[in-house]
Amino acid sequence: MMLIDRFIERGKQFLGCKYPILCGAMTWVSDPQLVSAIGNAGGFGLLAGGNMPVETLRAQIAETSRLTPHPFGVNVITLAPAYKEHLKIICDSGVQFIVFAGGIPKRNEIQQAKSCGAKVICFASTEPLAMMQIERGADALMLEGSEAGGHIGPVALSVLIQQILFQVDTVPIFIAGGIATGRMMAHLLMMGAAGIQMGTRFVMSQECVAHPNFKEAFARAKAKDAIAAPQFDGRLPVIPVRALKNDGTLEFSKLQLELLHKLDEGTIDREEAQFEVERFWVGALRRAVIEGDVAKGSLMAGQSVGLVNRIMPLQAIMDEMVNDAEAELQRLRKIMKE
Repeated sequence: MMLIDRFIERGKQFLGCKYPILCGAMTWVSDPQLVSAIGNAGGFGLLAGGNMPVETLRAQIAETSRLTPHPFGVNVITLAPAYKEHLKIICDSGVQFIVFAGGIPKRNEIQQAKSCGAKVICFASTEPLAMMQIERGADALMLEGSEAGGHIGPVALSVLIQQILFQVDTVPIFIAGGIATGRMMAHLLMMGAAGIQMGTRFVMSQECVAHPNFKEAFARAKAKDAIAAPQFDGRLPVIPVRALKNDGTLEFSKLQLELLHKLDEGTIDREEAQFEVERFWVGALRRAVIEGDVAKGSLMAGQSVGLVNRIMPLQAIMDEMVNDAEAELQRLRKIMKE
């Protein structure tokens, strides 16, 4: 028996997988191929619902089920235009795990997910939000620090750990944001995490569909290159997005100014402005991930991009994470015995 086994037992039992290592739901990246490969390698994959057409989401759930016998989840964005339709399809599909992200799910929406037999994981980017999600019925939390890629919250992981992980033991808590090594995973498990989630590290897998240009940009990048997009005005609530700085980042700044001008003129309402923002990110991300336009497309990446510089088979990534975590636990046990 490996030493790591005692620390991953809760996460394993909750997720029903070999290792509680989740692959974050990344639009255009977390497709059936990657999600099923994660499950087959012993981890836990999440399909990215995002702004996907309803029938496409239904087809991707069916395709993932065909490609792997292992459990997986679907990430649903509460701010997406088709959110309610997405939630109904996911429930009807018999998916075992539903992850709410992008906003705060209502109590009845969490209960809707649970009533169809799914376990619910909710993102928690602040302490009050974490407590609210538990009170509303979340079965587990995903603490995501601002170091993460894509849409992010306002608080660093180091603070969230102290505010929530150290204070809550009623539900399993998974950790995300800036994680790319087994050694770091070992320390998070010892602190009480049920498991971890990575996105940027899995982009650099051979099985990931992302364009070679996209992966090459990741390989060249340093941690400081992954910056959060600014919000110019509270009238247009923009969830910050962390991505590698390029011309696409500047285009987003211009879009915000244009939308604020339209809000001033009354030619657009706030809800439509927010949808325009999300449409921008979906389109820009597709240009980068699928078409390889790394100049004007969106290169969503966490600060852990500075820790990954080579493409590896998915199974090799998983084995390295587990073996390095075990080695770190053994090293610490030896120190504590001295």
